[in-house]
Amino acid sequence: MSRLVFYLLVILCVSACRRLPDVQGKGEAFLQGIWNQDSVANSDKLLNYTQHKFKFTCDSFYVDLTTHSKVNYYTDSCFNGGVWKEYAKGIYEVRGDSLFLSGTYTKSNYKQKVSGCYQIGRYEKAFFIKSTEPNQLHLESIGNQRACTLVLKERIVCEPKAL
Repeated sequence: MSRLVFYLLVILCVSACRRLPDVQGKGEAFLQGIWNQDSVANSDKLLNYTQHKFKFTCDSFYVDLTTHSKVNYYTDSCFNGGVWKEYAKGIYEVRGDSLFLSGTYTKSNYKQKVSGCYQIGRYEKAFFIKSTEPNQLHLESIGNQRACTLVLKERIVCEPKAL
């Protein structure tokens, strides 16, 4: 009896598992490309704001973040006159009308960043997709409700790579 239970348990466990593919996912076709946030609404009235430059390729994203700040939140050597760049990479997922980005902060070469100025560790952001046009993408940050209008600079065709 115990042997029968053991075999049933093994069969149940094996059938519950599924092998993940050995290549990256295709992602969303409408996102594939390089997108820039050329300006930020009311930036002259904000104490700080961040401009985004996204690259979506297959199911991956790379983002360059340029922050402008009138207030120094960091040591003087990091403040850099109120303008600094950060970088992150990871994977994304579109669910309904939302874009979820899950990754890590990196150095400018997109290698892992474990110390230094500004953000380190996980990069987790979510945006509401307000509208999409062939060359524009209108997002709203779920975290702070700031609008993010992205302009397509270059279209990319997804060619999934081996993992």
